[in-house]
This record gives sequence, structure tokens and C-alpha cells, in this order.
Amino acid sequence: MQIEKIFVGGWFQRTTLHLSEIYDFLKEADSPLALKKKKLVALHDNLLINEVEFNVGDLEYVKITSSTNIEVKIFEDGLILLSKGNEKEIKKDIEALTHYYEKKLSPAISYIFSLGAPIPKELANIKTIYPYFLVLKNSQEDNIQKLLDEFQQEKHFEIKEETFEIYRGDKLYIINNISEQIIDIEKFIQEQIFMREFKGQLHRYLNLHRIIWERIAEVKERGEIKGSEVGALNAKIESYAKTINLIEARMNQMGAYISTRESVLKKAPAMEKFLDVLQFKHETLSDTLSYVKDIWKMTKNYVDSALNLFSSIQAKSTNSSVKNLTIITSMGVGATLIGLFSKKIPQFTLFGVGYFVVLALIGYSANKIMNTIAMRKLYKIRDVEVAKDIK
Repeated sequence: MQIEKIFVGGWFQRTTLHLSEIYDFLKEADSPLALKKKKLVALHDNLLINEVEFNVGDLEYVKITSSTNIEVKIFEDGLILLSKGNEKEIKKDIEALTHYYEKKLSPAISYIFSLGAPIPKELANIKTIYPYFLVLKNSQEDNIQKLLDEFQQEKHFEIKEETFEIYRGDKLYIINNISEQIIDIEKFIQEQIFMREFKGQLHRYLNLHRIIWERIAEVKERGEIKGSEVGALNAKIESYAKTINLIEARMNQMGAYISTRESVLKKAPAMEKFLDVLQFKHETLSDTLSYVKDIWKMTKNYVDSALNLFSSIQAKSTNSSVKNLTIITSMGVGATLIGLFSKKIPQFTLFGVGYFVVLALIGYSANKIMNTIAMRKLYKIRDVEVAKDIK
């Protein structure tokens, strides 16, 4: 059984502007941004780069080759493809790709783009390196099955064409290259990675919508809330609103990438033989994006209404505390005025000092008591009831 190459990759939306920044870093360990030069050099050295190339085509990309014979292609739309020829055992080569992706390349790319709008913490540090793509050359089906068994992979489906075969496991794609050039298969793998990562991002956005919705609904369904809880809850909802704005901007960018990828695929005659496998995939991605954007719009409205509701409750709680403080202050002022008018000339005596201390303690205690009452006061949560739908 001959294994030609092992591939793995990922995608997060980028542009040709980002690609030029990546090239500057890979070529010269430099950046036009205010990043630490010492750290840039350390990250660059960690990549063990032998060669850097900038390539122009339907999609521009930067290619690097490491001293460990790992090849990396970074495309202008953000697709990253790592590959390695099978030199040792398959599992060791897969471990080498994984290590390079997670410990060397990802930290470098993350630091280059560490300035500007942040990635929401709910989505940060998510590793989606699977599945791996193994490209075989003229392999027999029983050998392919042995390979699936070795990796404890259940075969989900298989596709057999005249020039290639595809076997899909849980974390493994096996592509049997019967007579095709590997460059055509590599383009097919790029498209599979793009589609998988695109759907994966949308799925995470959908799950995040569910989490945010349920956390807010859980509080609303209580029907009332203590004054002491209002401030923290309002701050939490404000953080949800910030996350929603960031993700909304990300989703608004995603539609253009589908059109570009679909256009490039249709322009390549060599890819026609793969269209049966990729048929309707781009259209499905567009439909899924539209659905999640609609869900996210509804989530944004829900969070905005919750923010208005709890801001109103917080204002009531604050107003109540101010009124209590005003009453206590008025009592103190009144007592002072009575003391002043009851004597002709105020004198500094031990009794006077004690009198002042007692008044201060009474005022402080009264303030604490009134504040505790305000914090424990229950406020009604009045909101429009919304029936749940399947999300």
C-alpha cells in the first residue's frame, strides 16, 4: 500500500491584505503592526522554515516548506493546508502534522492577528484539526479496510469513480488515487476542508445562540430578581451584546467566500470529475448561512430587549438606594441644625465628640440597613412571552 501524502487543514476568513502580512512575517519575521520583534523572531524560528514562496493564481497563496518536510499553503481567503509525504509510520506523520499545526503555526498566526477586533472568548482556542486526509496510490479495497480498522474508524460512506475512490471515516478521509494527478485531488481536499470549517463555524454560532438564549430565559422565567443581582446580570448581558456584534460582523463576511470558492471550482476543468461529490454543497452552505444569520438576528433582538429590561430594573434599584441615602442625610442634617440652635455658642467637649460619634454610627448603621433592604428587594420581571421554536 503506497501512501502519497497526508493532508490536514483549517479555515478562518481572511483577505489578501492579511496574506501580505503573513508573507512579511514568514519571509522576514516582520510585521507592520506594533508587535514585539523579539517574539516575532522566536515564532518565526519555531516554524523551521526552509523556503517561502508567494504564488499567484485563482487564489493567491503563500507556501512554506519546513526542515521537517512539512509543506504549508496559506490562501488569501484564510484556508490553511498542511501536507507531508509518508516517510515513516502513518501515525507518526499524523502526529508530526498535528504538532506543527497546533504548537508552531497556530501560535504564530494568532500573534500576527492579535490586534484589532477580538475573537469572542466562547470561540477562542477551539481546535478543529480533524479529519485527516490520506491519499493512497492504486490501493486495494481490503488494504483500505485494514487502514480504517487500524485507526478504529467506522466507514460512513464510500464513493467510487473511474479515476478515484473516497472512503469516509470519523476522523479520516481516505482517497484512493487511481489515475489522477495529486494536484487535482489536493484541490478537492482544499474544498472539503473549506466546507467542513465553514459549517463548523456556523454550528458553533448556532450553539452559542442556544447558550445565550437559555441563560437569559432562565432568569426571566423566575419572574423576579433581587436588587443585589441586577448589576452583575446587566454586565453579563452587555458582554453577550458585545459577543453578538462581533459574531454578526464575522457572519456578514462569510457569504463572499462561498461565491469565490464556487467560482474557482467551476473554472477548473480538472475539477469537473469531483463535482458529483461536491454537487449542491456551495448552495447548501449559502442556505445554512442565511438560516443562522436569521437566528442570530433574533438572538440580537432578544438580548437587546433583555438589556433594556434589566437596565430599567437596575435604574429602579439605584433610585431606591439614592432615596434611602437622601432620607438618612436629611436626618443627619436635621439633628445637626437642632444642636446648633439649641446652644448659643458651640463648644468642643468630650460629650460633644461622643454625641457626634453616636450620630455617625446611627447614620452608618441606618444606611447599611436601608442598603441591605434595597439589595434584597425583589423586582418583577415583566416581559413579552415568546414561544420557543426549534433552534
